[in-house]
Amino acid sequence: MKSPTSPAPGAERAEGVFDDFKPAYTDSQALTEANRCLYCSDAPCIQACPTGINIPEFIRKISTGNVRGSAGTIFESNILGMSCARVCPVEVLCVGDCVYNEMGVPPIQIGKLQRYATDHAFEAGWTYFEAGADTGKSVGLIGAGPASLAAAHMLRRLGHACTIYEKRPVIGGLNVTGVAPYKMKADRGAEEVDWILGIGGIDVQTGVEIGADVSFTDLEARHDAIFVGFGLGPDSRLAVAGEELAGVAGAVDFIEAFKLGPVDLGGVQHAVVVGGGNTAIDAVRELIGLGVPEVTMVYRGAEAGMSGYLHEWKAARIEAASARWRTQPVGFVAADGRVAGLRCVKLDEKKQPIAGSEHEIPCDLVLLAIGQSKLGALLADVDGVRLERGRLVVDADGETGRPGWYAGGDCANGGKEVVNAAAEGQRAALAIDAWLKAGHGLRGQ
Repeated sequence: MKSPTSPAPGAERAEGVFDDFKPAYTDSQALTEANRCLYCSDAPCIQACPTGINIPEFIRKISTGNVRGSAGTIFESNILGMSCARVCPVEVLCVGDCVYNEMGVPPIQIGKLQRYATDHAFEAGWTYFEAGADTGKSVGLIGAGPASLAAAHMLRRLGHACTIYEKRPVIGGLNVTGVAPYKMKADRGAEEVDWILGIGGIDVQTGVEIGADVSFTDLEARHDAIFVGFGLGPDSRLAVAGEELAGVAGAVDFIEAFKLGPVDLGGVQHAVVVGGGNTAIDAVRELIGLGVPEVTMVYRGAEAGMSGYLHEWKAARIEAASARWRTQPVGFVAADGRVAGLRCVKLDEKKQPIAGSEHEIPCDLVLLAIGQSKLGALLADVDGVRLERGRLVVDADGETGRPGWYAGGDCANGGKEVVNAAAEGQRAALAIDAWLKAGHGLRGQ
């Protein structure tokens, strides 16, 4: 399957040079691993999964040869189960909570088993869900990322018409444009989008910006309920002199560029990535994979305090990444209009500059991975929608405070995992369904 908005294939994308970091299981490997599971009656791995997949059940089905049923169990709880099998930080979620960890035994490789089952489903063309009987109700969804896709799929199963509005030409959100290619490539993410849309009745309108091309008033006139599922905004900047130099870019923008097309690193010899989160670690590993000889991460905190997952940083170190801890950029060095270095100071334990510690790190590429702006302000004029530091404030069901308006994903959680977006989208869809069935609706009010 291939969507009209899917990225260009293979050789045209720079990400094609990357191999899977965790190769797929063979049939015998999957069977052996599935048979190790204890099938706990009160399984902590289920509690650790934001979507609550019945993990022992899907693993047991693999062990009995019922791979189709196994995938069905996964998709019942998480329609994005294929991508989550690849991109979830299972080390700190389901696998991290496997009871075997308490026994000194290697935990069950849940993510790889989930990938085994869901990959079989995709390759065989198995389908599990149909659209429900038409309710006559319509839901508009803002943004075409994982949260909106999960919400729209559940809403269609419940019989509601759905229209997704996406201002960009590529749908799928960061699952297509931002996932590290050694976990999942853009075309695989696009294939999952096609599979989800295969339920039918989900209209996707690209190149449409809500608030500009379609007003909020018009949106409410078209639909009975609204789901807000847009993600985060542009890369944050350092706001120091020289940031406009060629060779200084946002990490998210850079990752998207090489995932969707070719990139020319122009003989870059030393790249610096500023930040200590997962985006920073991804950028470091990707630059190394693209052949940059020296890659350094610069982070203003200590290694133990970084927000990025330590198991990801361990992999980066194995790949020869280096780091400068408690180091704060204060400016850039220029040569012929391009960045030639990063000026920094060392910080003490209280993150205060140490006198006389200024130094330069020679480099010819700097990627900024210090966060992304929040887009909640786009809804500042919508009465009842609550905002907190640019993030939409919602309750456990995704309600925003304005009747009929729900939200989930990065715009509400501030930037968590794909699995969180999937869980929040599905929960909001169920809440929308209950609200509509109670006789409510935005149209005609």
